[in-house]
Parts: sequence; C-alpha cells; structure tokens
Amino acid sequence: MVFDQEIKYINMAEVQSEEIKWLWYPYIPYGKLTIMHGDGGCGKTFASLAIASALTKGELLPEAHEPIEKGNVIFQTAEDGLSDTIKPRLEQLGADCSRIVVIDESKSPLSLSDERLEKAIIDNRAKLLIIDPIQAYLGSKVDMHRANEVRPVLKKIGGVAERTGYAVVLIGHLNKGGGKSQYRGLGSIDIVAAARSVLTFGRVNDDGLRAFAQGKANLAPEGDSIAFEMTPGKGFKWIGTYDVSIDTLLGNIPAIMGRPSFASSEAVEFLRAELADGREVLASEIYEMAENAGISERTLKRAKKELGAKAFRQDQKWYWRLCDDKNMELNRS
Repeated sequence: MVFDQEIKYINMAEVQSEEIKWLWYPYIPYGKLTIMHGDGGCGKTFASLAIASALTKGELLPEAHEPIEKGNVIFQTAEDGLSDTIKPRLEQLGADCSRIVVIDESKSPLSLSDERLEKAIIDNRAKLLIIDPIQAYLGSKVDMHRANEVRPVLKKIGGVAERTGYAVVLIGHLNKGGGKSQYRGLGSIDIVAAARSVLTFGRVNDDGLRAFAQGKANLAPEGDSIAFEMTPGKGFKWIGTYDVSIDTLLGNIPAIMGRPSFASSEAVEFLRAELADGREVLASEIYEMAENAGISERTLKRAKKELGAKAFRQDQKWYWRLCDDKNMELNRS
C-alpha cells in the first residue's frame, strides 16, 4: 500500500508536562471548557455572576483554599437584560463592575466560532468568559443535535480557552427527558463531551435553596455539591457544601434527602488538637497530617467549617488557626 501524505509524529518524550491551573478547584479549570447546566429558574446564571463577582474582587469561593487572584470577565447573555437583570444582580453581589464587559452584539450577533471572542479576551485580559446560554451562540447554521456540526464549534471555542489560558464557562438548559445528567443537556452529547467539568444545577426546595453537583470531572476528583440561596429579599448567598446528589437535583429522587454535609467526629477532634492553645499551623502541614491520619481533604474542610477555624496569609503562606469572634476579619480558606 502506498501513502501519498507524509505522517508527522509527536514523541511524548518531547512533550512538556503542564500543571492544571484553577479558577475554582475542582469545578472551573483555566484553559478549558466548563458547562453549567440545569432547568430554568435553578440559579445557574445567578451563580455564574456570583463567581464572576468573586473574581473581580479577588474573593474566596466556597471550599477553596485561597482567594482568587483578581481578574476581568466577559459576560455574554442572550436571555437577560443588562440594565434590568444583570446589572442589579452584580450590584447586589458587590461586584467590581468596571472589571466586567459585554461585547456589543447590536450590529453583528456573536457565535462560539466568532473571532471577536478571543480578541475580546486578549484585549481585556479577561480570566473568565461566560456564554449564556450555549444554545443561542452555536450559530444560526448549526444544528445542535448533529454531532458533526456541533463538534467543530466546540473545538474552536475550546481552542480559545487553551490558547489564552483562561476559563470558558458555557451555560446550558436541560431537556425534559430522564436519565443521566450528561444526556439531559439540550443538543448533541458532544457538547458535554467537549467540557472538562460539568456542573448540574437544580432546586433543593421551594424556599430558594438551590445547589449544583459535579457530574463530570476529567482533571481532578469530583468536588462536593455546593448549595446557595436565592430569595427576593436577600438575593444570592453561598451556603457551602451540601449532601445532595444529581438525581435529587434532577427530581429523580425526593429533594428532602439533601442536607448540609458534616465532618466526622474524628476529623473534628484531629483539627481541634492540632490547633489547640492558639497555635497557627501551615495549611499545607494540616493537609499532610490529615492525609497521614486517613482523613480526606473534603472531610477536613468540613471539620474546619464546623470548628470555625480560619485561614490567614502571612509571608506568602497560608496558616490555619482557631479564632474567636474578635478575629472574624481573617479570611476563610
């Protein structure tokens, strides 16, 4: 057999390993695609704005080890008004709105294949691009149910994330079918397949309690489910880790099964002993000692929350300590 085309090879010995960087570990990686999807009214857009707000201020997100480094955001929405919905929500969240821009689509609609997206990220040095919803930005000639049409579009926006090194979050709706969350997203399964992390949002109850569970995590162990409140009077508020499954959020089993996540008594006593007498211990040492004691990182963080332990930064290093009410200014990690 004769081959007309020369084959080029990449020798893995010559490939340089790179560590994954995170906007929010293990939920939103830099340089990759993340999908946040759920039914209407489940809070996915509001939650994305809360993440954007935290980025503009360099704040701590739930269960994160340390605050995000401040950065700019590009937020594109085809569903909500900027002046009557998005801006009021950002103001309620206390976002630095000077760090958030929207590409003007009044003369020329955007799509995920539009070169303006990459240019906007570079021009604004944006660390986060949010597209809401993905279905509105696939392009007028792309059938979302055809893999051969969807795949090149997702590959192109994925390439933008990789080249810029910044995070791209695609917000999507779910269809009305049952089954696994990966198959509930509208359109081809290739949309979910292109993402490295998929967060499924849903209602926990009818009193404003919402949550998301991580249904796909290619770059790190799956994270705990995270709950938040959405109420007309108080707006948005993070609750933190919550014992709720994707099946619960999708309505396949009763939502009453969801409950706050609690640490084991062993983890609580371990942390209480290590931080006794006002000791300030390096966070890295705490994690290492906990691992040696057979206590997982998730359980350790729950114990930290239950004890009210705080984290603070000194000489570019993070420390943990037990604090009383007079020390509430210390940042929680």
